[in-house]
Amino acid sequence: MKKIRIIRITKGKNSTLSHLYFEQRFLSYLLEDRMSTKKEAGLTCIPDGNYELCLNTTAPMNVRYQQRFPTLHKGMLEVTGIPNFKGVFLHIGNNFKDTKGCPLTGHYWLKAGEDFQVCQSAFAYLQVYPILLSVLRKEGKCSLSVIDQTEGDMIWT
Repeated sequence: MKKIRIIRITKGKNSTLSHLYFEQRFLSYLLEDRMSTKKEAGLTCIPDGNYELCLNTTAPMNVRYQQRFPTLHKGMLEVTGIPNFKGVFLHIGNNFKDTKGCPLTGHYWLKAGEDFQVCQSAFAYLQVYPILLSVLRKEGKCSLSVIDQTEGDMIWT
């Protein structure tokens, strides 16, 4: 099974900045809500651990992305296996208010006050999506590891 990794690199007051890798290839930056040992809907990021990435073709968000990217979009990239949670998708957005508990793709990042934001999110999504879609079509699903490499409780200010 192909491997995808989310490597957490730093955190802000309400945000977490990560790298997204497919096998050994860097794909994009990711932005999520703040870190916590327990997942809270719309407030915290995915807990460290091992999950799967699957294609979800039935979620309401799928309809919006199908309309926005009609020739590309074939389903939402969903992180599955999070205890008591469904509907955690890789998607487009720029700051922690856009995440709703999901990872946002970004081409680059900025420090905004006490938090981080990602930029050119749609551009990054359009780069990441075809790669992961191709793998999911061949494999059906991929393993996803979320790894914290932030330095303790350091918060950039």
